[in-house]
Amino acid sequence: MKVGFISLGCNKNLVDTEKTIALFREHNYEIVNQPELADIIVVNTCGFITSAKEEAISTILEMAEYKKKNCKYLIAMGCLVERYQLELEKALPEVDLYIKYSEYDTLWSKIETLVKNKEFKEQRNFMDLTERVITTGKNYAYLKVADGCSNFCTYCAIPAIRGPQKSRTMESILEEAKKLATEGYHEIIVTAQDTTRYGVDVYGKPMLAELLQELSKIEDIHWIRFLYSYPETITDELIEVVKHSNKICHYFDIPIQHVSDSVLKRMNRKSNGESIRKLIQKLRTEIPDVIIRTTVMVGFPGETQENFEELYQFLQEAKFDKLGAFAYSKEEGTPASRMNEQIHPATKKSRYHKIMELQSQISKDNLKQKIGKEYEVMIEGTTKNQKYYIARSYMDVPEIDGVVFLENTQPLKIGEFATCKITEVKEYDLIGKII
Repeated sequence: MKVGFISLGCNKNLVDTEKTIALFREHNYEIVNQPELADIIVVNTCGFITSAKEEAISTILEMAEYKKKNCKYLIAMGCLVERYQLELEKALPEVDLYIKYSEYDTLWSKIETLVKNKEFKEQRNFMDLTERVITTGKNYAYLKVADGCSNFCTYCAIPAIRGPQKSRTMESILEEAKKLATEGYHEIIVTAQDTTRYGVDVYGKPMLAELLQELSKIEDIHWIRFLYSYPETITDELIEVVKHSNKICHYFDIPIQHVSDSVLKRMNRKSNGESIRKLIQKLRTEIPDVIIRTTVMVGFPGETQENFEELYQFLQEAKFDKLGAFAYSKEEGTPASRMNEQIHPATKKSRYHKIMELQSQISKDNLKQKIGKEYEVMIEGTTKNQKYYIARSYMDVPEIDGVVFLENTQPLKIGEFATCKITEVKEYDLIGKII
């Protein structure tokens, strides 16, 4: 039988999809990319915010149309199913099997029972499965080191969906990383809901610094980067490890969400404005070429104009290299959804656009400072007209940040590393020449 997959949401969800694809392939199913060819369609859903829920339902309905043609079974799994299985079963009877995130250890049992029409019992530790079918190309792969979250921010439903943080053992992670390296993946991207708290639940202390050091010893890995590092758990030890490594990208992804103490307190964030300012200053002092990416939230319940102006002024001063902003989304079941002083949608929208306009100018100014500098880049492809190679430097997370366009003046292979000199800036991207 032929199976097609659609993975929605974050890169952690994508890793789960890749493990599920591997399970199907292990049992001799053929994997296809076109839903019209599939006997089974699997949709891995996201249920984080309202727009993600809407996208998931729309996708399921779209895939249900194929059941009128070739598709025999439609399966929905993931976060949306974890939160709303009963409602989904009533609203979307076209789906033949719903699999909640909490049922992943018996995922294959459920699939076998559905397809073979007889009870099948098998249980595996899904989180520690190392067999995956990588869907991100040949250059990089995500390495999920933990699942769930124990921070309980008042706006976030993830702890309710995926439970408290559950870290993998370092042995399991390193085994998977070595396998990825032998398969030719030059860049490993370490990810979790809160990467900097990796290991606390297993080893009694944060172990990200030690893990990065061990990953650095794997010979065939060229770049290592980590995402979702919370400001209050970025230690001096971690900074030192990044600073002195020739493999770990000098790139910190730090979701600060806000800088106003009163807003951070209502969010149940563990940091404050002063500690965030000191951290940014320390990173730039200790690692002069560091790239810092952040995310901020506007329109959180009770955010006053004064609170917003404090955030705006801070962003003017901090001049983050990369920034993502989003307006607060009221998620049912979260403490923030029950708070008074909900902000009017028009106000949230206005604040969001003001932040993004500011960051657009900051980004242009930051990128102009790269002109004339030399960077190592990884070749990822070419433009349609073959005039430019498309590449990334240590400054660019795939699918999130910009790219480097290199003039095609000599033959290079996808996955190859090259050195270039930056000559121009184009919006959020750089243009350079191969040295």
